[in-house]
Amino acid sequence: MLNVEEHCSFASYFVLCSAESTRQVEAIREEIHNTLKKQGHLPLHKEGTAESGWILADYGSVIIHVMAVPEWDYYRLDQLWGKSPAVVRIQ
Repeated sequence: MLNVEEHCSFASYFVLCSAESTRQVEAIREEIHNTLKKQGHLPLHKEGTAESGWILADYGSVIIHVMAVPEWDYYRLDQLWGKSPAVVRIQ
């Protein structure tokens, strides 16, 4: 999770997740959605599919990106937003 407040006008945090397969992309998206829904948070906007390799969920101040490894390696969002401090990093 990156704190992008200083470098981004449309969000405060980016959650960046990578997955080894389309099945994992969908499982991560589903778990995040179900957990946040239980807490009363629904996405304002969603884009992408597991088959496309990239799912984005906009929760207002938090944008969640779940990406398959090829898309992760190509777009390198962690490097693009690299000046933003990491709040949490799990590898």
